[in-house]
Amino acid sequence: MNDDLSCFKAYDIRGKVPHPLSARLAYALGASLACEIKECENKNVVVGHDIRLSAQMLSDALCAGLTENGASVVTLDLCGTEEIYQAAGQHNYALGVMITGSHNPADENGFKLVRKGAIPISSDSGLARIKENVARILETEEIRAYAEPPKALRHISYKDEYAAWLVRTSGICEKKPGVRGTVLASVGNGAAGPLLEKLAPSLPFDLKFLHPEPDGHFPNGVPNPLLPERREETAQAVRDAHAMLGVAFDGDFDRCFFYDANGTFVEGYYIVGLIAQALLAREPGATIIHDPRVYWNTRDIVERMGGKAVFSKTGHAFIKESMRKHNALYGGEMSAHHYFRDFCYCDTGMLPFLLVTKLLLDTGKTLEECVADCMQRYPCSGEINRTVRNPAGLLQELEKRYSGEAVQTFFIDGVNFDFAEWRCNIRKSNTEPLVRVNVESRGNKQLLDDKTQELLAFIDAYADRP
Repeated sequence: MNDDLSCFKAYDIRGKVPHPLSARLAYALGASLACEIKECENKNVVVGHDIRLSAQMLSDALCAGLTENGASVVTLDLCGTEEIYQAAGQHNYALGVMITGSHNPADENGFKLVRKGAIPISSDSGLARIKENVARILETEEIRAYAEPPKALRHISYKDEYAAWLVRTSGICEKKPGVRGTVLASVGNGAAGPLLEKLAPSLPFDLKFLHPEPDGHFPNGVPNPLLPERREETAQAVRDAHAMLGVAFDGDFDRCFFYDANGTFVEGYYIVGLIAQALLAREPGATIIHDPRVYWNTRDIVERMGGKAVFSKTGHAFIKESMRKHNALYGGEMSAHHYFRDFCYCDTGMLPFLLVTKLLLDTGKTLEECVADCMQRYPCSGEINRTVRNPAGLLQELEKRYSGEAVQTFFIDGVNFDFAEWRCNIRKSNTEPLVRVNVESRGNKQLLDDKTQELLAFIDAYADRP
């Protein structure tokens, strides 16, 4: 059989099911992971999966490969990615594996791998070696299909423990207990519903749900809160519920997205500054990690609060590495990934949800009031994608065009041009022939719009060049 290993990416494994992601490949991955810990005294592995229809098949085959090659496997069954992080960070597991397609189309899935302490496994920290072992196993061993999960599995749930940790760490009930207002949670038939139901009784507000039932058929569309049709549905649900806040989760709920009481979507960029401000009030002088796509607002807030702002390349492996290096309190990406030192430097969607809600309850402000000044001082374009045949060539042309005028040009995550009153980041996608464009200005919305259109016109004129 011709096995395709193109699903192995820089930081995870992902692709379409059943090809290249098949039961054969999942079994070989399990066998390869068992080899990774063969010489370790601790051979415990924790596995979980999201709600996708292919998840159980991939989990069964993965766990068979693990158990038949000497690993001891515990499965959390249906869970979110952060529940695997919590288990690997707090319990005696040598490895953690999450099977998830996150917000991708329904016919896709993937594997996220971590070591003890929830340390990510990427291409430069073991994933390349695991890929080589998978290739060898697929070539040399007969692999049968697995219709049932291995009988040696243990089934465990840490949901109660994790829910209690979230409430305690966020401090959501430290002040003024009692129900005060409504929050609308848009779950999108993903994996977040069961954990939110565990949290709800401990929360000092009424939690209402939109599509909370886990359903891998995705009857209401793939759980991707960034899709325009999903945004409007959540916005209307927020207004209908007269909620003070709306929060939408992707399929494996490692990201959350916010709506104010008017149903207006709030860019993740401004949420990074909001969370940094709340956490620096607790720990003055701490380090905050941020990505370079848009950052003026974040650095302004961190510096005013007496903290230290540090750049990192975009991507969970880079952010987590930078956070460990600097012992950072928090790391935030404009893409709605939020990382916390208290959570093994990992990303979580649940903790930002609780921290932002607590901020509103404690201050008596609306989310609109909390971000209005930042949005006015640093308006941004949001991330805009353009298809380009030769992204690397485009970045070179952009450098020729803008570097001479820019106050500063630097090359973290593509090319960045900083001017006195506006700045931009243009980077190429790691997986598609796309470039991603982000622009921000210093309080000048018209300048923002003009420069965004100027950049897009330049990119569109170049797009079809070889």
